[in-house]
Amino acid sequence: MNIGFIGLGRMGRGMAANLVKAGHEVTVYNRTPGKTGDLEALGARVGISVAEVCQGGAVMTMLANDEAVESVVFGKDGILAGLPKGAIHISSSTISVALSDRLADSHASAGQRYVAATVLGRPDVAAKGELFVVAAGAEDAVRDAAPLLDVIGKKTTHFGDQPSRANLVKLSSNFLLASVFESLGEAIALVSKAGIDRSEFLEFLTTTLFDLPVYRNYGALIIEDAPAPVGFAAPLGFKDIRLAIAAGEALRVPMPLAGLLHDRFVELLANEGEDRDWSEIGKLARRDAGESVGAAEPARGDFVLV
Repeated sequence: MNIGFIGLGRMGRGMAANLVKAGHEVTVYNRTPGKTGDLEALGARVGISVAEVCQGGAVMTMLANDEAVESVVFGKDGILAGLPKGAIHISSSTISVALSDRLADSHASAGQRYVAATVLGRPDVAAKGELFVVAAGAEDAVRDAAPLLDVIGKKTTHFGDQPSRANLVKLSSNFLLASVFESLGEAIALVSKAGIDRSEFLEFLTTTLFDLPVYRNYGALIIEDAPAPVGFAAPLGFKDIRLAIAAGEALRVPMPLAGLLHDRFVELLANEGEDRDWSEIGKLARRDAGESVGAAEPARGDFVLV
């Protein structure tokens, strides 16, 4: 299939690379230049504008936030203006429910199709094509997008014909992940203050009741004094919690724990957390308890579950 791919961050590069390797004719575009060399080597074409990557049967976007998506879709010579009638915009970005609804309506009015296909997994998982894909949209659009989704992920779950449902599922999932950071961090602070070895406690948890990747992987980051490698930056995690709260308000669903997480992110960002991994909120309980948590410069890496 002749497709476009917009957004070559930590996740997008791996997703685009797998589409090229699978034999699709992929034209890539990134708003910040300098991220296309490895994809060109694989055989991808590089577009110089959004319009140039919208000439095929589908365009996939993997962007950071609502503002980036709005710019790429609604801007002059954007996706809405350039995508052929009947073609599909597949959005894997974590965006608000409201924007997803607006995208669905706008694409329908333009005679185009829209599928929200949010993803769960780390950048290294994206590179392997083993993401969990959460898709929603008209049945025919999801069916036609399936060959692309099967390349980037190992399992696709379809949540109905309203695209924003996929966005709500993704926001709910990230809310749960952040909840794990906070609760695990508090538990670690409690046993650590009593003199129990943090590593032994984590080993106990992850070999008994909590034998799950999220506890093993993120727990290993939270027990360390040094800042975690940045795979998913704290401002993006904060954005997702705000979007989850906004969805709760719209649906009249109280989310008191999300309110706590909101304040935890504010605390982290107020204390030089702009360049930290989002899991660093799990260390705040240790600081609150009077433990000295290292303040070394954060490493850059691909360790993230999103």
